[in-house]
Amino acid sequence: MKLKFLPLIAVFATPLFATSASANDQVAESICAYIAANDKNSLRKTLSDSRIRIKNVYDGVSCDGLPMIRFAIKNNAADAAEFIIKQLPGSFVAKMGDSEWAASNGFAASPILEAIKARSAS
Repeated sequence: MKLKFLPLIAVFATPLFATSASANDQVAESICAYIAANDKNSLRKTLSDSRIRIKNVYDGVSCDGLPMIRFAIKNNAADAAEFIIKQLPGSFVAKMGDSEWAASNGFAASPILEAIKARSAS
């Protein structure tokens, strides 16, 4: 008899998980949009309202297939990138390899690299 209830639970639980995933997708889209627009204040507000810390979602959010900092470098979003970099541990920033990526992709003059270097040193 318990086996008959399992499919019903799965059917009713699926929309709950789908709603949660779409809400998370919407937050991720907002994060990427604010980075592209270099809107640090809206980025901060979205994270705060959603009770999300950058360090907890950094690996799970990609913008156009790039990590957030590389996406910011590509879009010349210095204010947003600096905010993100300050929210991450220095050891994490040092291991990401964003400076090398920027140099090999034509972004060696980006002011964001200075923030990466400063955070990596601390």
